[in-house]
Amino acid sequence: MDTVALAVTDGMLHFELSLAYEVFGADLTAAGIVDHWYRLVVCGPGQVRAGRFRVEPDHGLDHLPRADTVIVPGWVDVDVAPPADLVDAVRAAHDAGARVASLCTGAFVLAAAGLLDGKRATTHWAHARDLATRYPRVQVDPDVLYVDNGRVLTSAGKAAAMDLCLHLVRLDHGSSVANAVARRLVVPPHRDGGQAQFVTTPVPAPDHHPLADLFPWVMQRLDHPLTVEDLARQARMSSRNLGRHFRSVTGTTPLQWLLTQRIRHAQELLETSDDSIDTIAAATGMGTATTLRRHFNRTVGVPPDTYRRTFRSRTRPGPDGSGPPHPRPAG
Repeated sequence: MDTVALAVTDGMLHFELSLAYEVFGADLTAAGIVDHWYRLVVCGPGQVRAGRFRVEPDHGLDHLPRADTVIVPGWVDVDVAPPADLVDAVRAAHDAGARVASLCTGAFVLAAAGLLDGKRATTHWAHARDLATRYPRVQVDPDVLYVDNGRVLTSAGKAAAMDLCLHLVRLDHGSSVANAVARRLVVPPHRDGGQAQFVTTPVPAPDHHPLADLFPWVMQRLDHPLTVEDLARQARMSSRNLGRHFRSVTGTTPLQWLLTQRIRHAQELLETSDDSIDTIAAATGMGTATTLRRHFNRTVGVPPDTYRRTFRSRTRPGPDGSGPPHPRPAG
């Protein structure tokens, strides 16, 4: 897997593009980390723009089939179909035997090329539903950092691109080299959990749908042991009718939506309070710390304590709101 080609086009996300360039384009032989490293080339249809930057490719897109690995960064406007020449070139590279990996919304290119049909894949959580809707043959998993299908790989958004790039290095050069690359870039060689821990799950905006009054009522009672019957009674409809409206408005069932809101509230409390796990379990209607930990770990991908250490502020102001900050316990 010596030659890595970055497939670029206008509108590419410069963060993912630069990240891949840094991982695969650095001369690690000079640093004594490896005896040989990748040969990185940039392929595109002439000069392209990535954000506010201009990129001058080394070769045209027709050079992609000569690469061992093709990296497809994401781009900004996913509402527009990927450029046909890029899609065709990526498909041709795969047909020629190249390993193809997408970063963030680059998954839309792989899906358009048919490379994700019948396969599990991921993308940035904010675009996962769009990917699944547009390409129903793709098994979209919005909760993971990356998916490895062998010769076809996809990553979630932004920093998850680094996770996938390090995974490719680990496959090609082993864990010790991947760890050395991670240390050089001052990033963790492996992150626990998936992108579920970064996903926001807001309540649908108020509207004229039949559940508009129910949502705020539930959010004020998350510490109560609510049932589907309770929700149906409040909404003045049968449980079956409630389920139908929930599926239409939220895309899920009443119980799954309720669990999601409880987990999200637990995330907020873990981020903003010093409350114990038992207290948070009670405040979110989970009952016990054991129940909260089980559902939280399954949904978010990491235990509540790990989530708190990762996402809460490490400092806070003194008691009077001024002066030097005091350490905040990770609890």
